[in-house]
Amino acid sequence: MENSYVSHLECSITGKKYEANKIHGLSEAGRPLLVRYNLEKLKNEISREEISNSRVDGLWRYSPLLPVADPKNRISLGETITPLIKLNRSVNYTNNDKGQVLIKDEGRLPTGSFKARGLCLAVSMAKQFKLNHLAIPTNGNAGAAMAAYASCAGIRSTVFCPDDTPDINVREIQSLGAETYLVNGLINDCGKIVGDGKEKVGWFDVSTLKEPYRIEGKKTMGLELAEQLSWKLPDVIFYPTGGGTGLIGMWKAFLELRELGWIKGKLPKMVAVQAEGCAPIVKAWKNGDEHAPVWENAFTKAAGIRVPVAVGDFLIIRAVRESNGFAIAVSDEDIMETRDRVASVEGCFLCPEGAATMSAYEKAMSSKLITPNDKVVLFNCATGLKYPLPEVTNTINKNKEINYTKFI
Repeated sequence: MENSYVSHLECSITGKKYEANKIHGLSEAGRPLLVRYNLEKLKNEISREEISNSRVDGLWRYSPLLPVADPKNRISLGETITPLIKLNRSVNYTNNDKGQVLIKDEGRLPTGSFKARGLCLAVSMAKQFKLNHLAIPTNGNAGAAMAAYASCAGIRSTVFCPDDTPDINVREIQSLGAETYLVNGLINDCGKIVGDGKEKVGWFDVSTLKEPYRIEGKKTMGLELAEQLSWKLPDVIFYPTGGGTGLIGMWKAFLELRELGWIKGKLPKMVAVQAEGCAPIVKAWKNGDEHAPVWENAFTKAAGIRVPVAVGDFLIIRAVRESNGFAIAVSDEDIMETRDRVASVEGCFLCPEGAATMSAYEKAMSSKLITPNDKVVLFNCATGLKYPLPEVTNTINKNKEINYTKFI
């Protein structure tokens, strides 16, 4: 067994410490628990060069900064380092601009989305704690990731989806071994079913931020990004924000890396991107609030960010403010137009949530919230193939004379 550098867990709102080697959900205050590390010890024993020279591909190369000490509990479905792709034809660069726009394409991960990171860690810790039944509410991708990793670990899984979740996601979840249910409500309604069933059924609740380890998995996006960019972070990060685990996790990663001395200088501005039809974080940020009330009648085609209320709302807003970033909402019309445009001119097939970050980048540029000299990273959180696509309507009858002038 390798050394674990975890020192304790900590309530994100009261600071109260909790023992690391016990099963935890939320803190006594009903808020997320954060994993804390003995960074001074880690700094003296591990260098960033050792990380860079690791033969391990994917998120487990960062194991010193992760909570799963015993390699036999580290579940893997072949996670990879996801690429950074420079946008060329959809961004108006000029010769004087020093900036660039990169997409980090998380659709290359197992089950086709960034949810693989968080659920890989959560299920690995469930294995370490010998849990035998996990349950989760999902808009699609988190459920698929949990089902896949739970099946790999031999752990029973139950998943609850809003009944308008894209059919391909629901079928994927069921095919990956989870007991799958459609619920006549939104993801928070599914979450209530999971929460209410904890004592009645005995399953462990793996909802966003209601256990401590999905953040640690999502944290690897920040660790990986830093390593990919030679430990020099971008100026701005646009992140599609529903429950906010990824944004919170990346910010946590950057703070840990800075304390280790592995990165220096200014940290990126963190931008929380939401859809206009479900923008509780944007509203709270604009109003100067720390918490975001439930967004009524939430709707967006970007299903992954249709989260009417987030248990970690204050952590999202805190990261945005501490980074001097901002929260921004874009319309469904802009999201879908951007998805189709970027696919056709860049060959990069964004999911709607990823397209939302590109729409938000363009809106922020026109509003002068960022500059052409900024180095920007947009997170595409899943492959566009997991979402409904426009029908192909052009046809050719092979039995009739073909008018080839139409192709000129």
